[in-house]
Amino acid sequence: MASKSKSKKEKDKKRKKRKAKSMASKADKYELYQLSVQSPEEDVEFLADVYRDIRGKKALHFREDFCGTSLLTAHWIKRGPEYTAEGFDIDTEPVNWGIEHNMIPLGAAADRAILHIKDARLPSDKAPDVRCAQNFSYWVLKNRTEMLDYFRRACDDLNDGGIFVIDLHGGPECFEAMEEETEVEQGFTYVWDQDEYWPIPNEAKLYIHFRFPDGSEIHRAFSYDWRLWGLTELRDILEDAGFACVDCYWEGSDEDGESGNGIFTKEEKGENCLSYIAYLVAQK
Repeated sequence: MASKSKSKKEKDKKRKKRKAKSMASKADKYELYQLSVQSPEEDVEFLADVYRDIRGKKALHFREDFCGTSLLTAHWIKRGPEYTAEGFDIDTEPVNWGIEHNMIPLGAAADRAILHIKDARLPSDKAPDVRCAQNFSYWVLKNRTEMLDYFRRACDDLNDGGIFVIDLHGGPECFEAMEEETEVEQGFTYVWDQDEYWPIPNEAKLYIHFRFPDGSEIHRAFSYDWRLWGLTELRDILEDAGFACVDCYWEGSDEDGESGNGIFTKEEKGENCLSYIAYLVAQK
């Protein structure tokens, strides 16, 4: 009898364990993305500072292309009552999530932002001082004709003296099949998975996974099918699109020289490294 009782307790314990939700099942992939990938305060500050350095005045109207959850848009309008913004994205799910979690908490300030469920190539309601495409999102455009058209539309859409800012990454590591894990202080692991790469079209399949201390995982929380555009070719296309000047802002290295320090300065040559992040700032 004692043996049967112990067996029943063990079964009950296993049954309860199965019923308990894993950390992955309770997690919100958009929240995890914002925590692990985005740095909105620093990004918005960079955009505002670059414009002020170039034009000697404040940028007021902002546009975020491929805006997703509109995190940058929300942080832009938080700068003060004179700041306005627009976001463009064709995917309703992240936009609606962003409205609930990033915009509504701002109260009346959210009225100074307009989120469009529209193609990022369509014009703004109001000409922006600063327009950006972040997190390599514009790499969904895979051929030069498409990219040139997008850049031309961005240039025409800007306010006089406006700037268009895109980020990019490069270096030999970008062409390797690899997984890179980063421990996030909120208690999970962000995984950047470069799964497949094809050299002739210079295209790649990439994924983001999130892993948790209990062994659970959100596998392929986000999937990307991109062309891996090079810095020089993007700069050339921006110039062909009609921008008067295109500058590169290169990320510096930390003390050990093994990773970026999050500080971007205007550079002419950069440095030879396995992986890098940079901005291209195109002036109308």
